[in-house]
Amino acid sequence: MNPESLSRRNFLAASLATAASATAHGLLRAADESAETTPPPAREYYELTLYHLRRGPKQKLFDTFMQQAAIPALNRAGIGPVGVFNVMFGPDNPTAYVLLPLKSPEGILAAHHRILADPDFQSAGNDFLGASPDSPAFIRAESSFMVAFEGIPKLEVPAAAAGNKPRIFELRTYESHSRRANIKKIEMFNIGEIALFRRTGLTPVFFGETLVGPRLPNLTYMLTFENMAARDAHWATFVADPEWKKMSSTPGYTDPEIVSNISNTFLRPAPYSQI
Repeated sequence: MNPESLSRRNFLAASLATAASATAHGLLRAADESAETTPPPAREYYELTLYHLRRGPKQKLFDTFMQQAAIPALNRAGIGPVGVFNVMFGPDNPTAYVLLPLKSPEGILAAHHRILADPDFQSAGNDFLGASPDSPAFIRAESSFMVAFEGIPKLEVPAAAAGNKPRIFELRTYESHSRRANIKKIEMFNIGEIALFRRTGLTPVFFGETLVGPRLPNLTYMLTFENMAARDAHWATFVADPEWKKMSSTPGYTDPEIVSNISNTFLRPAPYSQI
């Protein structure tokens, strides 16, 4: 085997190892790239968990657990910043989202093992962890596991998080009728839509391709704003932008071709959230 062929094989193997669940589009592109091409930045992974809570004392129990036990233990295990968000408007309340950024797919399993062996976590979280069957700490939890987009490979903490300044978040999920359509929408974000978001004041926190979770195939992203008035103003600017009008009407990138449903939820950060 000649050195060039070996180099190409090594490049592809490395790509597969670091992005085992990369899109088919990404894998095909990696196979075509030369060995001398500078590899893209490593992409993060995200675990997003929705906790369905019970009104009353259990809401405070959840907050105490997250603030005093879970977040410190996660940080000690190398996971952070940790986002905790309460639903402002949604079909099911009280609910809370917890967002964990991870360096690799294996990171969440390793972190869980470290956390469970952490005596400080066990002690500080005892009331939550040891809740009885007839008085559970929460009703149920639902998780999604995502890989960051190439166009925004790492989570971006809002500037307002410093000092816990006022901010809200919009969590949006785009479903597609097929995997091919899902990949096309991700491509659209990567090649221009994320840049247009930034230019028109839509500030991203993360963009994730959902690998495991409900309503597949889909993608999920989070934006942050000072308040709802700022949110409405920036979205109006985006929708009216000539570049968006051109992009969204380009054959292959129109909503009817690649997006079957859009859902969004408005969130407020918990006072102790790191995002």
